[in-house]
Amino acid sequence: MAWRKFNGEQVHFAITDEVETALEREIQAGFRLKVCIGTDSQVKNGITEFATVIVFLRERRGGFMYIHQERTRKKMSIRERMLNEVQKSIEVAYSLCDLLDLYDVDMEVHADINTNPQFKSNAALHEAMGYILSMGFVFKAKPEAFASSCCANKIVN
Repeated sequence: MAWRKFNGEQVHFAITDEVETALEREIQAGFRLKVCIGTDSQVKNGITEFATVIVFLRERRGGFMYIHQERTRKKMSIRERMLNEVQKSIEVAYSLCDLLDLYDVDMEVHADINTNPQFKSNAALHEAMGYILSMGFVFKAKPEAFASSCCANKIVN
């Protein structure tokens, strides 16, 4: 999996090593952190582009993020695409949860799914919420899911 920073700089190590280095640096600098993980996708010309982000929030001091992008030509229903987004976020969250526990950093998994039933993405809300919560993660949906609906969204749009 190729990851990069928001400024475009490639991450040359495993993302877990990069995250641990960032945690050590930020904690050493005295910051209280929270990590939010989210994925968004966009379909253009038959290609679905996914962007997964790991957002580090410094309490009252801004933040930074790591980005992973991938594309597929596979056709998916909106429900399937939303659940694919959630799966990608959970994979990353699962790979980082022990590390974040070790450094006592809270984590949330954000789903780009609307809580309003008038929106198509709502079809996957209950499954996504159940999936994330059953894995033991804190779940956020729109409008609170900024990692997926704002940060990852900027990458795929």
